[in-house]
Formats: sequence, C-alpha cells, structure tokens
Amino acid sequence: MNTEGPAANDGLHLIPFRGLRYVPERVGSIAAVTSPPYDVVVRPDGLHHLESADPYNIVRLILPQANSTGDRNQKAADTLARWLSEGILAADPEPALYVYEQRQGDLLQRGVIGALALSEPSEGVVLPHEDVMPDIVADRAALMRTTAANLEPLLLTYRSMGGPTGATLVIERTVQCSPLLETTTEDGFSHRLWSVTDPEDLAEIRSDLAERQALIADGHHRWATYLRLRAEHPAPGPWNYGLVLLIDTARYPLRVRAIHRVLQRLPVSEALAALGGAFRVRHLEGPLPQALRALGEAAAEGNAFLLAGDGAFHLLDRPDQGLLSRTVRADRPEGWRTLDATVLHSTLLDHIWRIPDTPEYIAYIHDTEAAVTQAERRGGTAVLMHPVREDVVRDLAREGVTMPRKSTSFGPKPATGLVLRSLTLD
Repeated sequence: MNTEGPAANDGLHLIPFRGLRYVPERVGSIAAVTSPPYDVVVRPDGLHHLESADPYNIVRLILPQANSTGDRNQKAADTLARWLSEGILAADPEPALYVYEQRQGDLLQRGVIGALALSEPSEGVVLPHEDVMPDIVADRAALMRTTAANLEPLLLTYRSMGGPTGATLVIERTVQCSPLLETTTEDGFSHRLWSVTDPEDLAEIRSDLAERQALIADGHHRWATYLRLRAEHPAPGPWNYGLVLLIDTARYPLRVRAIHRVLQRLPVSEALAALGGAFRVRHLEGPLPQALRALGEAAAEGNAFLLAGDGAFHLLDRPDQGLLSRTVRADRPEGWRTLDATVLHSTLLDHIWRIPDTPEYIAYIHDTEAAVTQAERRGGTAVLMHPVREDVVRDLAREGVTMPRKSTSFGPKPATGLVLRSLTLD
C-alpha cells in the first residue's frame, strides 16, 4: 500500500488498498453475509436475525458476542483470522479503489471506496457535524485495535459542480463494465461493486478529490476512532488512513432521515404531565403515516416533536420562547439554537424531563415503526423527529459547530461486508 502522506490541507487524499472480500463460492450468498452498519443493527432481534442468516455473516466481526469486552474483541480477531485462513475471505491481488452502487427503485447512489488520509476537524478537510460519546469511541477503538482492520466504510459526502468530470466521470465510466459482485439485500437495495486499478483513472480521481472538502454523513464515532488509533501509531503507515465511501451529492443526492429517541424509563403520561404548558400538545389518533405528516407540517413552522408509546400520538409544537431562551445556549449560531435536536436535548431532556443521555435511559432508533414498537413494549416514550436538510448540516459544519449526536441519518448507508480493509497487508 502507498502510505506516503499528503501535504497539509491539500484536500481529500484517497489511496487504493487491497480489499478483503467474501469468496462467493464459500458462503451461502453475498446478501446473506452483509449487515447494516453496527449502530443501525437493532439488538437483540436484528443481531440474532443476522447471525442466523449465514454462519459467516459480517455481524460476527462488527458486533461479536462474548461475556466481556476483551473477549468480544478477541473473538472478532480470531474469527477474522480463521475466515482468512479457511478462504471465506480473501484479499484482492492488487490495491484498488472500489466503485460502489446502490439502487432501489428511483433512488441511485454511486461513490468510491478507498483509504482516506486522516485529518483533524481544525484542518477543514473532513468536517464532522455531530458530537461523539467517548465510551462508544473507546469500544470501536478496542475492536479495530484488536482486529487490525477497518470492518466497514464511513459515509462521507462532497459536492462537485454537478457535471460528469473527475471522480464522477471515472465512476460513470466504470459502471459500464462487469462488476466484481452484485447482490440484492432483503431491504430491496441492489448493490454492485467494481475495482479501479488503471493508473490514469486513479490519477483522475486523486486530482479531483484534492480540490474537495468532505462532510461526515455517517460514522462520526468511527472517524474519531480512526484519529485515536492514528495517535497511537504516529509513524507513517496504514493507521494514518481510514476506510470511507465518498459520495458526490451534487451528482447523487443523499436521503436524509431523522434518528428517533426512545426514553426507556419515562412513560408517555409522565412525559406529557411534566410539560406544564412549555409546548402546545395535540392528541392524534394516527395512523403513523398521518401523524408523521402532521409532524412535518408543524416542523415547517418551528420546533416540533411527536410522542408515542401509549397507543396514540401526541404532537408537541409552539414551544415557549422564554423557556427556550433560558435553556438553549446563546453562544451558538442561530441555525444551531433552532435545531429540533438542540431543543430536545437542552430544553426537554435536560431541563423538563431531566433524563441523562446514557444507553440505560435513551435508545437511538433509526426506523420509525421500530421506535414506536420499542416504546410500547417497554412502557416508555418514543420521541419522533423530523429530518434536517443536508445544506443546514453542511453550513453548520463549515462554521465548526457540531450538532447534538444522532441528529441526522444520511442514506442509503453502505452495506457492511462487501469490502473490508486490513491494516496488516502491504
């Protein structure tokens, strides 16, 4: 692998690597061994479903199961080594960048997977937009450190002028060829992967990306993990790079969804009673799609949330402006202070409900129906959110302002298991 570092602040520096990929003949199907990203898997139901899909499902590496953290990480490392020795996974013969396509109906997303030179947020090359939790970073770092592998790509976006030039031209030329693999996962998405090894194509991608700035769309904790592990390995080498998927959203716009909260120890009745007139509350019978439309209409006028968990829906909007001024930090830009996630955490969770942001109290759920079901099952409260526009996220990131964690869900997210990166391969 080429490990020569880029000059400071010279844009995105993406290099080829020898991808680890499943050998199709050794597994039931490529679809059966893939998984959503680790933080999207709903545990335990989703975890058990993936484990039973195929004995070699990638979830055994990204979410290994054992009695202790150390045992879990060592189990993942041992499993990875065994799959390599048994020929379940194999390294591609030469370093490559990988063109990746996802398609579902009219939705088409294409990008390039590679090893990206790491940079601090202060350098302005890769921009985070959400805060991270140290314990999750420590957990992911322990797994990557023990396996010496990047097991799933982060999702990063950049914006070109929108024409088929540079990296996008190489991508659209490459997809005319036969792919390395193609499969359709149970969520209805088709996936195709190609390798790019031609020196002229690689040079064209490198030249184009050197002019770009990226936004972390998904994977803030893993990016922070990459930076922590780079600090542990200061010499030039593979730890100075991390596995990413780069999408040009001027050409292939992402879908932006909200991430919902489930307050696991707060019943809906108590949540409503504690409001004390801080928000207007309207009772909705549903069904869920109709309630979500009402949430969207209210969110167009200001902060709004939809509470569920007691068999009905409760729309919160028109917050008391005096309360917001007392509970939301005033030393941040207006765009940050008016975010639903900001108001939720500063005003509702911290001030009114007094709920700590820890896994025992708050679960973060991407799927709306799953959030409602979990709240009903546990006697808690689902707080359903309206998504934030990508341009708002990017503008705040450029100002150096991070949003409350789990404020957005960009997608579609890359399937985990199509290509892995070992940090021990040359």
